[in-house]
Amino acid sequence: MSVDATAPIIKNEDSPRGFAFALTAYLLWGFLPIYMKALSHISPAEVIAHRVLWSVPIAGLVLLVLGRTQEIRDALRSPRMIAMATLTAALITVNWGTYVWAIGAGHSLDAAIGYFINPLISIFMGSVLLKEKLRPMQMAAIGLAAIAVVVLIVDGGGMPWIALTLAFSWAFYAFFRKTLPLGPNQGFLLEVLILSIPAILYILYLELVTGEGHFIETGWSDTALLLGCGLVTALPLMIYANGAKLLKLSTIGIMQYIAPTMIFLIAIFAFHEPLGTARMIAFPLIWAGLVLYTLSMLKATRGR
Repeated sequence: MSVDATAPIIKNEDSPRGFAFALTAYLLWGFLPIYMKALSHISPAEVIAHRVLWSVPIAGLVLLVLGRTQEIRDALRSPRMIAMATLTAALITVNWGTYVWAIGAGHSLDAAIGYFINPLISIFMGSVLLKEKLRPMQMAAIGLAAIAVVVLIVDGGGMPWIALTLAFSWAFYAFFRKTLPLGPNQGFLLEVLILSIPAILYILYLELVTGEGHFIETGWSDTALLLGCGLVTALPLMIYANGAKLLKLSTIGIMQYIAPTMIFLIAIFAFHEPLGTARMIAFPLIWAGLVLYTLSMLKATRGR
């Protein structure tokens, strides 16, 4: 739900078509909690298995239409490529699983925090792993986010694991995904193809062995919702990938706040999750940090 660092940004100016694509993707991601809440009676593992399985035909169809299947065939013949994609697939599975569990368990506000602080985590990782030099406003932004995390720790008596897991898993996913020499659509298909093997085995185990699956026996509504998991997973990602090519990085950097803002509003007004004193302190600190981050990014863009 944050900026995918793997998306090829090839334009130095914004395109109305690109803006429409990106806005559509972020709005779809923003409304995703409502869909996942409807699946809260199903275990996160089963939901993730169906997200993976039904993403495969959608992603495959897109590549067929685009005529870009040769890269996937080449990747499947490369053990190194498969190993790299397995790592990114594992990271995105952690992110999806945490997100689905958080929404179903009534922790949507924690999910919003995770995706709000994600760009600041990415900056921090860049300084640690890539030795990138931090600008003063970036350091201040990271400091404000760190204070917000401390506030949440003191209030909750422990680490805000949901928010941090979402933020770090997506940041590491974007970091390692940059090393995978595939386009976003091709890379996504390769990842879900790798994950589809354990996903199919797990679904068969639930449906045929334990009888605890929700795809066949529990009614058409569960079946439809699980089938739709592929659509709500693959469609926004691929729409975003095409929009990102037609927008400036600074524009995408600002637009990425749309989804967590919508998650925040849905959590408060639709799911009626309590905001609490600590979150009332933490959210403004994070938002202030994001303002500094955005100003720093815009300043750097103007400089270039």
